[in-house]
Amino acid sequence: MSNSVKTGPQRDEVQAHRGASAVAPENTLAAFRAAAEQGAQWVELDVALLADGTLVVIHDDSVDRTTSGTGSLGALNKDDLDRLDAGSWFGASFAGERVPTLSETLQLLGQLGLGANIEIKQHEHHRSLEQLTTSVRAALRTAGATTRVMISSFDPEALAAMHRLEPGLEMAMLWSKVPPNWQERLASIPATTIHLHYKALSIGLLEEAGRLGIKVRVWTCNEPAVLASFWPAGLSGVITDNPAAFLN
Repeated sequence: MSNSVKTGPQRDEVQAHRGASAVAPENTLAAFRAAAEQGAQWVELDVALLADGTLVVIHDDSVDRTTSGTGSLGALNKDDLDRLDAGSWFGASFAGERVPTLSETLQLLGQLGLGANIEIKQHEHHRSLEQLTTSVRAALRTAGATTRVMISSFDPEALAAMHRLEPGLEMAMLWSKVPPNWQERLASIPATTIHLHYKALSIGLLEEAGRLGIKVRVWTCNEPAVLASFWPAGLSGVITDNPAAFLN
């Protein structure tokens, strides 16, 4: 039996944050292709609903920051988004990239052999949590049978709702820092994973989580040296803009 000390993440525990967003515009098909090219096996992505109920891959509740357009997602439909450029803001070579739907994204990820960490959140313009979670569930039905999926959220209510619909999926609670009653909060969902801001990580948390069988991954760390002391203590994985830094 090997007694080797863990010195870094396993290859399937490196997730590309919004795709390989250090080298391509976030949450676009180009960023997901770049993640695959860098050797990542998972991508993290964000989803939100448009006014017409289309579920798209975008972080914000407006298109202002990452497209050529302006306006709230709650005032736009799919035809509106298809006319926007979601790549030129990052670089001229990405001109013409669109904001993809979740179904389109899952189909591409299946072709690339990538898993999807789908972050869900309740935006103010969403009609209801049920609309959001049932839309995510419907999109998952379009994924290939071998496409791996996990769900993450800062919203425990959203995670619990997704768990009721898809109890077989890994549920990851997102925190900027771990609350004192974190065990009870995870159990109430139930969730078996913590996704934590890397600056809030501690050896003590990893040891306690390990005793309870809870996985801990960190976001969004782009410098491998920062995490070097945490892998031997049980850190499971990293969500990063630059997967290549952890895979080379």
